[in-house]
Amino acid sequence: MSKKKILFIAPYPKNEAPSQRFRFEQYLDYLSENELDITFSPFLDSKTWKTLYAEGNILKKAIGVMRSFIKRFFLLFTLHKYDKIFIHREAAHIGPPIFEFIIAKILKKKYIYDYDDAIWLPNYSETNASFHRLKAYWKVKYCVKWAYHVTPGNEYLANYAKKYNDKVTIIPTTIDTINHHNLETDYDVTKPVIGWTGTHTTMQYLDFLIPVIIELENDYDFDFLIISNEAPTYNLKSMQFVKWNHATEIHDLAKISIGVMPLEQDIWSEGKCGFKGLQYMALGIPALMSPVGVNKQILDDKVNGYLVNTKKEWKDCLISLLTNKELRKKIGQAGKQTVIDRYSVIANQAIYLNLLK
Repeated sequence: MSKKKILFIAPYPKNEAPSQRFRFEQYLDYLSENELDITFSPFLDSKTWKTLYAEGNILKKAIGVMRSFIKRFFLLFTLHKYDKIFIHREAAHIGPPIFEFIIAKILKKKYIYDYDDAIWLPNYSETNASFHRLKAYWKVKYCVKWAYHVTPGNEYLANYAKKYNDKVTIIPTTIDTINHHNLETDYDVTKPVIGWTGTHTTMQYLDFLIPVIIELENDYDFDFLIISNEAPTYNLKSMQFVKWNHATEIHDLAKISIGVMPLEQDIWSEGKCGFKGLQYMALGIPALMSPVGVNKQILDDKVNGYLVNTKKEWKDCLISLLTNKELRKKIGQAGKQTVIDRYSVIANQAIYLNLLK
């Protein structure tokens, strides 16, 4: 029997965007090993991806995006050979849902639609603020409506999908605990490390925590590590910066003794899938997370992590963990087991396989 042919359509090149890497890319080898013929088709090529999020180069950006649209157009002529199509977030990085419409309504092909953020809400970097209207955030409703099946990352996102489609399966953003997040933090370090990882677009959430870090610096010896694609501008004597690098990502994360994930209580944060916290937990790092959205489902407060709200709560919990390595280990190991049981690739790979087979 011939293998079923599955086409994965995504906005970004492979191994670049966290939403793709931890939503579906880490399952591709497993799916290929289980009698599926996988083809991956990003909208942006690597060259355009690197140009798009840099300042300036408007002409290069325009040429790269135009090249991407042409490539997408020719892809339509190959869709007849695929048994199923999986679309992550959008078929094209900007503009209305033209390709989704053609796929579903003209070519009559069934597609699975996957997303892991409240992408129907405007959210953009300052670098491309003047172009954000081209994103056509309104198109998400139609991408959901036309889909054969929808796979949002959490309950909040699923509730949005259910307004337009009754075939909805929640698949959490997951961690590969075997091949990727397979190190563990060192509980015996003499100088603990409070750490945060994320992109420059989410670094604003740290602003709330900086006054707490400054207060702690007066009485405790620790490093405050930020892992990001851009350097922070905070003036902290404890701060260390490591530029995010795919090759060293897990090694850098494992340096963290206490992982922090502050968020604001808003509709965008409600749609987040708690991935930052899950990364910490997978490495046995005790996670401190704002009680927003799916974080309240991931964590059982004071059991496998901490749900902290006020500055006083953040400070008290950080002091407890900075001064007690046994507590760091107890909470960290409980968090790691939570990831293995509920948020790992192993725990969720059968869901993907069943959907696509």
